[in-house]
Amino acid sequence: MIKKESKNVARQKRHAKIRNKIVGTKEVPRLNVFRSNAHIFAQLIDDENGVTLASSSSVELKLKNGNNSEGAALVGKDIAEKAKKIKIKKVVFDRGGYLYHGRVAALADAARENGMEF
Repeated sequence: MIKKESKNVARQKRHAKIRNKIVGTKEVPRLNVFRSNAHIFAQLIDDENGVTLASSSSVELKLKNGNNSEGAALVGKDIAEKAKKIKIKKVVFDRGGYLYHGRVAALADAARENGMEF
């Protein structure tokens, strides 16, 4: 009998492949997205020093609907505003192994609309 791997294990494998190709620096950090069933999280990460420069989440913003596109868009807007405060305009987008669709795309579009470039 062949055992099928879980969706999360498959996502983690995709994410590892993506992470071999992209690296965030202090000037151009990596915008990482993590999506759970109830919430969405975003971080600006400097991989050279192993430091999170800024983060935002639907938990932090106390959103009731952190698991929908509107909530993701608010998180994207918030992370873009935090990036402006620390004078970061360009980022490398890391979709975390998720499809660029739905909540992940809504977060990315909102970040772009608020001044981030990727």
